[in-house]
Amino acid sequence: MAEINDDYDMSDDIDLDPIHMQERLDDEMKRRMEGKKKGGINASKLLLDSVLGSFATYARLKGRYDDDWIDRLNHLYTTIIFIIFTIVVSTKQYVGEPIHCWCPAQFTSGHRDYANNVCWISNTYYVPFEERIPLHREGKQQKEIGYYQWVPMILLFQALLFKVPCILWRILGASGGVNLDKIVTLAADTQFVAPEDRERTIKHIVRYMDRWLENAREYRSGCLIRMRQTLSKYCCIVWGKRYGNYLFIIYMVIKIFYMGNAVGQLFILNEFLGTNYNLYGFEVLSHLANGDDWTESPRFPRVTMCDFEIRQMQNVHKYTVQCVLPINLFNEKIFIFIWFWLVFVSTFSAGNFLIWFYAMVFRQHRIRYLKKFLRVNECYKTELDKKMAVKFADQYLRHDGIFVLRLVGKNANDVLVSELVLQLWNHYRNKPLFRHANPISDDNSNV
Repeated sequence: MAEINDDYDMSDDIDLDPIHMQERLDDEMKRRMEGKKKGGINASKLLLDSVLGSFATYARLKGRYDDDWIDRLNHLYTTIIFIIFTIVVSTKQYVGEPIHCWCPAQFTSGHRDYANNVCWISNTYYVPFEERIPLHREGKQQKEIGYYQWVPMILLFQALLFKVPCILWRILGASGGVNLDKIVTLAADTQFVAPEDRERTIKHIVRYMDRWLENAREYRSGCLIRMRQTLSKYCCIVWGKRYGNYLFIIYMVIKIFYMGNAVGQLFILNEFLGTNYNLYGFEVLSHLANGDDWTESPRFPRVTMCDFEIRQMQNVHKYTVQCVLPINLFNEKIFIFIWFWLVFVSTFSAGNFLIWFYAMVFRQHRIRYLKKFLRVNECYKTELDKKMAVKFADQYLRHDGIFVLRLVGKNANDVLVSELVLQLWNHYRNKPLFRHANPISDDNSNV
């Protein structure tokens, strides 16, 4: 490890309270952001970051790394896609001509404009050319299409729904006692700096995490306290900051929201479009497999019928005209893409949830994750090291500490995680609170 600069003494941090530690971390982050060369978070595993990253930065939607790339697939990239679709559809509606009706020959230009506007705002109905036009109003209402005026609004609403879980995560995560974004960003930025700056930053992060872990610890004793701690350790039934699993449980709940949102939007669109939209993608694939024309769908008809009335003095004249909806050319392609995108996002979100659940809920997997880095740093040799490693995971880091390390690994790389684990391990071994004369006797240490 490189030596620390002479103008900085890490011992100055020893007596700082968590608030001053946060201020010191903020100062370090500002100094690092000013001094480092242009660079970004390592995107070797995040292809979408490199594809959409510049647009997201411009839109001020990017810049936080307190989650993983599947979360950003939901709240960042999907939101951008829906906003782009909203702009495309809105431009066609409000700048172009969204509807054009074939009016009787005696209609003047004013009459034609009136017919177009009335048919646009009052809905049209779809009747295939091989069918007869219904004579009664009830039959026409069954074939009515009433969604096309509201497509921009529903797209914006969908974008908002994908952003809500992220907002909840940042609000609830902020009360966890640690700034995840600063930790991950500082850790990732150490990949692009000089060795002495790298060591300085890592020591800042470790000192900050150590104070956070200590302040989140339950120092009370008693039968009920021990029972709750055991339940939180093995099955997460009891949760909270004092039990070391607050951030992790909140994060898993947010992931459930992401899954439910992606799946639920298929059914929301089913109600909005008034068709079996949740089967739309399968129908498109079936048409493609059979060589049929998949672009002609009754869900998004190009040619529709419209009824309206014109009052002239005491006489009311009824007209039925045929209208073309060019906007449905865009709507059809957009909603086909949205169907496949929602299936893609929901599938990956479900898989990502299961991966996190498997890695974090089961105690042996959490301990195994730390053992990997302890072995790399040659800190897992003796029997004492093996017993201390179990206590290191169960009593010091707990769920939330390991969760933060995993976030660093997912947004940066395992080399940084290895250095953080080594520094945290050294802190832990030097704490009188956790140094036991005979740790081998602990009946929880056999893992």
